[in-house]
Amino acid sequence: MNLNDHPQSASQDKGLTIAGKTYRSRLLVGSGKYRDLEETRLATEASGADIITVAIRRVNIGQDPNAPSLLDVVPPSKFTILPNTAGCYNAKDAVYTLQLARELLNGHKLVKLEVLGDEKTLFPNMPETLKAAEQLVKDGFDVMVYCSDDPIQAKMLEGIGCVAVMPLASLIGSGMGILNPWNLSLIIEQSSVPVLVDAGVGTASDAAIAMELGCDGVLMNTAIAGARDPVRMARAMKLAIEAGREAYLAGRIPKKFAASPSSPMAGRAT
Repeated sequence: MNLNDHPQSASQDKGLTIAGKTYRSRLLVGSGKYRDLEETRLATEASGADIITVAIRRVNIGQDPNAPSLLDVVPPSKFTILPNTAGCYNAKDAVYTLQLARELLNGHKLVKLEVLGDEKTLFPNMPETLKAAEQLVKDGFDVMVYCSDDPIQAKMLEGIGCVAVMPLASLIGSGMGILNPWNLSLIIEQSSVPVLVDAGVGTASDAAIAMELGCDGVLMNTAIAGARDPVRMARAMKLAIEAGREAYLAGRIPKKFAASPSSPMAGRAT
């Protein structure tokens, strides 16, 4: 019997749907911090990701025709390019950056919004994030948005019309993992749009935990690009996302303060 014939196969993963399009992989990866474009290509392919984030202010995707372009190794024909506003600290700059990205990518609508509060923490500036999100949605963008792990703010962003909310697990690049699973669970419980962990993942177990909590996906960059072997870590993250999602769909046993024998005791001879 294969997986598709299993009586429980109705609950198997059907993919990640964002703004009406379904993707096979629930792992989204960044394109920065690699040693070179070749390593970017190898790690991206090993991750199995369909969606690749690109920092428009830091990565060349055509702004400089005389420099190597990321699109040469991560072509839009194979991947969904997700332009983001990394490095923006106010709504005005963020909106302008994504308008530029739309021109460079021939009218591309799916974007990732992040408006940072300061250079030390890279924590989201939520008032400016809300302002930018409202402008971008009105301008026809499909906005995936980096935000604090605050259920109220996440609900406000969904109300504005964002197609996905992306609360941080911990500070960008920190590798600290999920510091507040309770807030994350509250956001997941209330949301009718996809919830993806964005920032803070350090290793495969962090990604698996996010998926076991019920997240729809995980976005990461530093955890892969900063690893000793980025290509191998990319493969590990792919497997962790898949394992965590399968565990979530399977339904874990409840935690309890009592032992439970693995073999049934009823009917045993005394």
